[in-house]
Amino acid sequence: MEINATGSSSRRNFLQKTALLAALTPKQWGRSAAETEPASLVEPGENVPEMVEADGRLRLRFGEEKVIVPKGLQPFMLVTKTGAIIVQAQLPEKPFPSPRMHYERAMGTYISRDDANTWTNIPLKPGENGVNLEGGGIQLKDGTLVALDTYIVPGKKEGQGMGQLYTSRDDWQTLGGPVDVPFDLPGADFYASKDDGGHPHEAQRLHRRILEMPNGDLLTTYYGWTKEDRTPSTYMASMMKTRVLLVRSTDKGKHWKQVSTIAVGPDIGTEGLDEPVIARISKGPNAGRLLCFMRTGRELRESFSDDNGATWSAHQPRIFAGLDIYRTELWVDWLRNKTDSKGKPLDEGNPDELRGAVVDPDLIELRSGLLVAAFGVRVPQKACWKYPEHSWNGNYLAFSQDHGKTWPNVVRMTSGVMTTHYMAIEEMKTDNKVYVAYDLGAWGKSPRNAVGRTLEITIKS
Repeated sequence: MEINATGSSSRRNFLQKTALLAALTPKQWGRSAAETEPASLVEPGENVPEMVEADGRLRLRFGEEKVIVPKGLQPFMLVTKTGAIIVQAQLPEKPFPSPRMHYERAMGTYISRDDANTWTNIPLKPGENGVNLEGGGIQLKDGTLVALDTYIVPGKKEGQGMGQLYTSRDDWQTLGGPVDVPFDLPGADFYASKDDGGHPHEAQRLHRRILEMPNGDLLTTYYGWTKEDRTPSTYMASMMKTRVLLVRSTDKGKHWKQVSTIAVGPDIGTEGLDEPVIARISKGPNAGRLLCFMRTGRELRESFSDDNGATWSAHQPRIFAGLDIYRTELWVDWLRNKTDSKGKPLDEGNPDELRGAVVDPDLIELRSGLLVAAFGVRVPQKACWKYPEHSWNGNYLAFSQDHGKTWPNVVRMTSGVMTTHYMAIEEMKTDNKVYVAYDLGAWGKSPRNAVGRTLEITIKS
């Protein structure tokens, strides 16, 4: 089944017959910010993408929404040059016991080698938790696939962390590793903070993407703490606000050295700056620019570097299609008789819980030069799982034809349904064809699945 971006699931049958006729136009098909619909734990295939903002210069054609990882949440993804798609998501089951820090849930990894038509589970080795792909993966120019586990744990000496590197030279038929690799992180504090559940978190966190530079160097981002970072999160006093940093490897990932702080701001958001994603712009007037999007617990923030990451611009808010999570007047009346998790009314007297949040951005440059961003919007920030009905609450894609300056095309992939709001995007073997992964459901909810769909993009001349 293929559909075009639209605003109403009731038009499904019509759209199946007229997929290419409903191309993007300047008309905005998105519902008003205050409009809501009944919440549900939807089954895959029930969500129809809708335009929030469009300039008429792109045509989007979506494939059918399918389950990738049964019971999976918060997917991360890697696509190889042969077209193989690897998707990983967290499962309800507990991981194997391990002295090394690991996520509290097991990871399920699935692969497709037929253009996302069918998916095969990749079982874990007995007793091993395997790589957590949140740390990022890439296929190098020589064909080698490399991936980093998300956790950098304390090393044997001050200012050193230890990561884990995995490699494949047969298109992920087999995966070698883990190999312990050092990270030189001067000033890092591995013991500064608890996690967002109040549990020990003696690690820095690699997140999202690894870039291979023209000279063969590898760059990636992580978030964590230095000895200067002592500002508590607004919602968890034992969790300190984080900063986002850049590291480089000159030997294909065997050794990493800190390059710079991308962004820090103890006054920013509820969490500081975290969950970064980095892309390198290869075309246009700023070719070579590094662009970084970051979560804050509130608005999305962005920063860029024109000197290979040595220095960065002051971070600024990035708001897509007017989705301003501080516009609480648009949903306060809907929530007025409802309460947060502590029983406190969700009204003007509870502004911190009333506000929304933008979470876990993803960002890629397609081979054509088009930038595609993915992000989740939570309205309200924590009670979005108790009351998921608001139309803003969901998963989004945004597109930039001017290398990140403007984003005039925005699509809402899900609206008013249960989701954790984490997404992953990758360009497939075919140019301007993207695979989009997200989840339906949440922790402690059923059903819950990591799902995905194809997106074919036509750029109008």
